[in-house]
Amino acid sequence: MNFNGKNILVVGGSSGIGLSLIKLLHQQQANIYTISRSASAEWPEDIHFLKADVLENLDAVEMFLPEQLHGLVYSVGSITLKPFNRLTDEDFLKDFQLNVLGAARMIRQAIKPIKNAAGSSIVLISSVAAKTGMPYHASIAAAKGAVEGMALSLAAELAIQHVRANVVAPSLTDTPLAQTLLSTAEKREASAKRHPLGKIGQPEDISRLIAFLLSDETSWMTGQVIGMDGGLGKLKTS
Repeated sequence: MNFNGKNILVVGGSSGIGLSLIKLLHQQQANIYTISRSASAEWPEDIHFLKADVLENLDAVEMFLPEQLHGLVYSVGSITLKPFNRLTDEDFLKDFQLNVLGAARMIRQAIKPIKNAAGSSIVLISSVAAKTGMPYHASIAAAKGAVEGMALSLAAELAIQHVRANVVAPSLTDTPLAQTLLSTAEKREASAKRHPLGKIGQPEDISRLIAFLLSDETSWMTGQVIGMDGGLGKLKTS
């Protein structure tokens, strides 16, 4: 994959999957723009950074972005795990706002430069929980299911302009967002055993797939939800 001369926006690039993706795209010579609430000391020096919260004022985004944007990745998310009777209206609203509304707001801000670049690619991140029933996942599964539905509609609407939209649906990945779920050796072992491949996902597993979906190698792929989940979403091995 060669991203030389390509402008890519990564929303939520300060840690986890977004940070891994920025490092990978930088190696592939992309011009990287990133929007997040905080900066990372691990970023390459020559990336473009705008400090912003996806749920607050985004007026600065229009001036921040280049005239053409060849890819947009929304790598902002949440993990809310509670028994259903303990989930509040606020839990559901917060997950929806961060995962769905935040993505919609960013895409609206970037839609002009996305359309200006022939063959642009939008990649959103869902979860294995959106299609695989799991206890305590009702709020985040609902939000991620909405992400998938929005992406499919977006893919249909923008296809005539040769803009692609796809979704990556990971299982539990070893990122700061999942820190409390992987905080002990026992938790890590139990989480790994739940996956048919017997291991927890790494940020690089997800970022490599995202980069593939951004690249010209997938110029005939749109409207897809792709699992990167160690087999958890489709396989039963015991």
